[in-house]
Amino acid sequence: MGGYDNQKCRNERMGNPHAEEKLRRRTKDFAVAVVLSTRSLPRTRECDIIAKQVLRSALSIAASYRAACRCRSRAEFISKINVTLEEADETLFWLEALEDLDIGFAEILQTECKELVCIFAASLRTARRRAVSIGTERDISDPITNQKSQIANR
Repeated sequence: MGGYDNQKCRNERMGNPHAEEKLRRRTKDFAVAVVLSTRSLPRTRECDIIAKQVLRSALSIAASYRAACRCRSRAEFISKINVTLEEADETLFWLEALEDLDIGFAEILQTECKELVCIFAASLRTARRRAVSIGTERDISDPITNQKSQIANR
């Protein structure tokens, strides 16, 4: 009954020891791409406001995922990966808003952001499922659907 093994948990949740580092790099590269893209936006009041929002949320994806990688427990990982998912979803909203206003970024940024949302949502579901299987988490409602997981009902 030793203490929490951070490396073991990290390997369990990521499956591939290099996947964590690849995703850390991917989130950072995405944030840098958003920063560079905002430089080309028109200098209008509305673009300035949206640019600040998309910059904040895109940079937060990388920072939040980095924090999730340093977690000390499953519960902490679940909490931090949930924040990462929320920031990715918010970033996607701002990118879509820019597109709807015909002042949008390259479509590739939206595609990458959608992929990140899917990755973090899947990671959150997996972490919650594993937490439930070992009995470490009680509230396992899905933030995307706001419904209780089917696992909880078993």
